[in-house]
Parts: sequence; structure tokens; C-alpha cells
Amino acid sequence: MKKFRLRPGAARDTVHLYSMPLTQRQSEVLRFIRDHRRQHGVIPTVSEIRAHFGFRSPNTITGHLAALERKGAIHRVSGQARNIRLAEEEAEGEGEAFSVPLLGAIPAGFAEEAAAETGRSIALDIALLGLPAKARLYALEVRGDSMVGAGILDGDLVIVEHGPVPKAGEIVAALVDGETTLKRYRVREGRPYLQAENPAYPEIFPVAELVIQGVFRALVRVPGGVRHAAR
Repeated sequence: MKKFRLRPGAARDTVHLYSMPLTQRQSEVLRFIRDHRRQHGVIPTVSEIRAHFGFRSPNTITGHLAALERKGAIHRVSGQARNIRLAEEEAEGEGEAFSVPLLGAIPAGFAEEAAAETGRSIALDIALLGLPAKARLYALEVRGDSMVGAGILDGDLVIVEHGPVPKAGEIVAALVDGETTLKRYRVREGRPYLQAENPAYPEIFPVAELVIQGVFRALVRVPGGVRHAAR
């Protein structure tokens, strides 16, 4: 994970890039680690994190930390009591920025008409995503709560790659019967459809057309949301 900035102008808040979305609990654990580091000058120990959240089993916090490391939010080193390292601190100042256009908003809810290009962009280091420089990337602002189960929240930005054929189970930006949405791509008995990560939303089976506009590659979270940062 690395810090990036929104472009242009007023949006100067720190943003955080993840190769995979964080769950709500993972976000809470990561926030506690950051806050503890800021307030006390040191990273909390695993025992301190466990005590703060009241986890009874050591395996619970171990699982959360393993997930955070797998998703690029932290690194752990062996042989130290305070063995957690925030990846955003280690990555600061490294890498070459690459401008990714922000193409408006995409519903994480019911499909809506496509949004127009905003003329804004974000700067990020695509090497952190393991993607080549020629990758055709763009960003979309998420609106709605249909993907909360995948850790994608209202106000997040998703980084999408245009071109690849999606695999079943991947999250995609899609045009379904003329309207756009962000959902998980599924196939049932040879028939593709879209699935939300919130039981309040139904599966979407295209009536006439399903066009995959891009495959999800990363999530960018701005404290307070993109709309707040842009004010």
C-alpha cells in the first residue's frame, strides 16, 4: 500500500491504495494500528491489539493481521514484539506516479446511466499493483452499498483495468442493458450475470446486453470520501 494524492487542486487528503478491499473489521484493526502509532509513537503489539478489540482467541487477531499483510496494508517482521510495519510509511516517496483518469461515478447499488468523464485524475504507482505501464486503467467513484460485503464502501474509488476478459468471481464495472454498475461477475449454466455483495440487492441477469467495461484491480479510500476531499 502507498499514499497517493488526488488531482487536481483541492483534493489533498491522503488516500490509501489496496490490492484487495478490506473488510470492516480489517479496516478497524488497521485504523487502530495507525492511531496507536500516531498517539504513542510506536506500533502496538499483537497483544495490545487483541486487548483493544477484546478478541478471546489469539487466532482471531492473527487471522486479521495475515489478511492485512496479504492485501498489502502492513508488513510483519520476525523476532520483534512490535513486528508490524505500516506499508504506507515504508512506501512513502518511492515509485513513479502514473496518472489515472477519474471517469465519474459508478453505482454500487441498482444500475444507472453511465456518468461522464470528470476531467480529474489520481496519481498512483501501478507497479504496486503488479501491472505493466501499458495497462489501460481508470478510476470510478463508488456510490451505494451493494458491494459492502467485499469491503467496497460508498465514496471509495475503484481502479479498473479495461480490456481483460473477467474470470468468474471477479469484480467488474459493467454495462448491463445500457446502464452501468459495479458487481461481481458470475456464470450459471453458461449464462453470465452480476451479483451484489449485499443481500438487499438482487442478482442481475441481462435481458439483451452485458458489456464488461473493466475488471477491478484496486481500491482507493479517501478519509471522509472523495466528495468530501474535493470540496
